[in-house]
Amino acid sequence: MIALSSIAMSAYTDLVRILKDDAVSGVKGKPTLKQYGDKAYWYAPRRVGSQIRFFYIGEDTDETRARIDRIEELQATAKERQDERSRLVRLLRAEGMTPTDRATGSILSAMSDAGTFRLGGTIVGTNAFRLYEGELGIRLSLGGMANTGDIDIAQFEKLSVALEDQVDPGLAETFSALKFDPQPGLDPGRTWRWAQGGSGQLVEFLTPAFGEETIRALPALGVSAQALNYLNFLIAEPIHAAAIYRSGILVQVPRPERFAIHKLIIADRRRDGAGSLKASKDREQAAFLIEALAEDRPDDLRRAYVTALETGPRWRERIGASLKRMPETKERLKGLG
Repeated sequence: MIALSSIAMSAYTDLVRILKDDAVSGVKGKPTLKQYGDKAYWYAPRRVGSQIRFFYIGEDTDETRARIDRIEELQATAKERQDERSRLVRLLRAEGMTPTDRATGSILSAMSDAGTFRLGGTIVGTNAFRLYEGELGIRLSLGGMANTGDIDIAQFEKLSVALEDQVDPGLAETFSALKFDPQPGLDPGRTWRWAQGGSGQLVEFLTPAFGEETIRALPALGVSAQALNYLNFLIAEPIHAAAIYRSGILVQVPRPERFAIHKLIIADRRRDGAGSLKASKDREQAAFLIEALAEDRPDDLRRAYVTALETGPRWRERIGASLKRMPETKERLKGLG
């Protein structure tokens, strides 16, 4: 593995921080806190025509509160931050960090502008894997394990229903502008996949299932989604990441340790067989991340591994089946204690 320089690591951390500042600086109206069960969320009221709608800022955390307290300062320094973002992206490119390709970047940018990631949308799959360079401080191989034409976005159904905000413009409108066409499914009128003519790009929406894997509605994103088992483990406690495109895009991705363990599960449940090319890529990505995390973040990796094993016998069976094909990775996980 090739480590990114300390200069690149510092620049990436600064870029994510500035992107988070920018996400709050555009808020208009006095932020208010709303309680839902044991969690609280910040909103800002805004007038749309004759109606008052609420702009979702984020979950109540010390970090969110600190930014809300600095809104006036952040609004006054927006131009300086834009210039600094551009400088940091140039620096990261010069330091060898892999930029997001134009086709993917344009889609992520449009979805970000509509509010997809602000409203809890989380990039999963290989595009999430490609965004771990800055988070883990290592260069990713541009070989088969990092190649993809798909963008998979996941969101918790309960969160999507509870949020008093939704994407604007609607994602169907956003995709239409980018020459994406809705793909027919078995459930007419419930679209969860869009394909871009010519480029081969595919955008899919997913949500966790707890049993039957049906098509569910995600009201905050204004789309339907394919429900999948095991996905709840993957997208719990997601983190922010910066896509290196133009002056940076703030997105949300799974925690890398959860991504790695989830790949062990998915590799075994592939409908086209555990020996397929997709399953092989799953195991390759898991092995790469587990090697990196075992060295730099062993406690995080151990916690994710133990959590998955303790979830149930079926989870243990799938993880064990994948690790039988991955003796070195199995030894690394065993060495975590």
